[in-house]
Amino acid sequence: MRHMNHHTCSRAVDFEVENGIITQCQFIGGCHGNTQGIARLVVGRPVDEVIDSLRGIDCGGRGTSCPDQLAQALIAYRSGNL
Repeated sequence: MRHMNHHTCSRAVDFEVENGIITQCQFIGGCHGNTQGIARLVVGRPVDEVIDSLRGIDCGGRGTSCPDQLAQALIAYRSGNL
């Protein structure tokens, strides 16, 4: 699945979910080291756990961040809107 990010350096995040577990995650653009680290940390974790951990993280007063955008993508996925 691809989620187009808003108000972040990364343009999008691609992810796959199987049986409620994130199996793949990759950010397109952004701070490569940070987004690569986030992606590795979320693979193998349940969707709801990742949402709870990442939702609401702010970057530079933007009201969102790359981790928050991943949480928003997973919320959309969970509700069937992605």
